[in-house]
Amino acid sequence: MLGEYFRLALISALGILLIVAAVTDLRSRIISNRLNLIVAALAPLWWVACGLDMWPGMAVQLLVGGAVFVLFAMLFAVGMMGGGDVKLLAAIALWFPWQAVLSLLVLMALIGGVVTLVTVVHHRMSRRIGQPEIPYGIAISFAALWLLGERYLNHFA
Repeated sequence: MLGEYFRLALISALGILLIVAAVTDLRSRIISNRLNLIVAALAPLWWVACGLDMWPGMAVQLLVGGAVFVLFAMLFAVGMMGGGDVKLLAAIALWFPWQAVLSLLVLMALIGGVVTLVTVVHHRMSRRIGQPEIPYGIAISFAALWLLGERYLNHFA
């Protein structure tokens, strides 16, 4: 029973951190390194709380997080993503099995399209000059929150 409360506390903490990431990215277009570090640092506690074995379970989680980081760091290198977005996405990838990370990426892309459209329309309607900065942390956070709800909180499915 205590284990279930601990898992719920970890999920709640992740949910709060994701909301903070979305709000700060919307307001300032910055996702802090400290927030990303906390998300990543809580993942091993989540692994232990879920009874994940060190090999291959935890090793696979590290591999998934690293692969996501490398893939999206390449997008950062060509100017397609912000650094905070890359770090947040890699930290979140530590929390989910690789199959769920694929779902996360698809959902993030769909939500990201909506966020991009809204941002561009707002940018043009307010007659700002230059290119709009897309707060992609919103898409990342909402996709992760959706996945959290579906995987761990939806007991009726």
